Amino acid sequence: MNIFRFLGDLSHLIAIVILLLKIWKSRSCAGISGKSQALFAVVFTTRYLDLFTNFISFYNTGMKVVYIACSYAMVWMIYSKFKATYDGNHDTFRVEFLVAPTAILAFLVNHDFTPLEILWTFSIYLESVAILPQLFMVSKTGEAETITSHYLFALGVYRTLYLFNWIWRYQFEGFFDLIAIVAGLVQTILYCDFFYLYITKVLKGKKLSLPA
Repeated sequence: MNIFRFLGDLSHLIAIVILLLKIWKSRSCAGISGKSQALFAVVFTTRYLDLFTNFISFYNTGMKVVYIACSYAMVWMIYSKFKATYDGNHDTFRVEFLVAPTAILAFLVNHDFTPLEILWTFSIYLESVAILPQLFMVSKTGEAETITSHYLFALGVYRTLYLFNWIWRYQFEGFFDLIAIVAGLVQTILYCDFFYLYITKVLKGKKLSLPA
């Protein structure tokens, strides 16, 4: 554990809580991509299959449980509890174009050809692109609510901090995970335009919009 990983986990948790509270308080999931949230649920499920077999620390186990529970709570609210407010007409990204390639890549490029390792690798690859349906939805509708923008920004900060986490671990622990680093870079790059728009618009009180 290092400060960058801790702050990254904290930022990730803040992003999830922001979105959960936004949906629950407004009783609406308008502007939220159900497909992105479903992909994140798949990410956490396949990554943490070792939940009951590999104990590292109470912190580690607790975060795994929180991520899985929150991701499924999000999916439940979007597709069941507040389904009437879900904007499926704009949430049209073809997720099979994300799931299939990342699944194939996980079979071809992994650390160890075992079921758990392949699924873990799949979760790393899939997480790097899971936000695309949400960004596509924002682009299609033309703008994002301020709360949704805060959620996306917190997610981007989480991924950026994790890059520093990998640098720290390589520098002080000699640990280097090329798969996680490359996937993290891809995910961070996807947020670059959003970061610029967030800083220049949202922080000045304007609504965020992405080019269609």
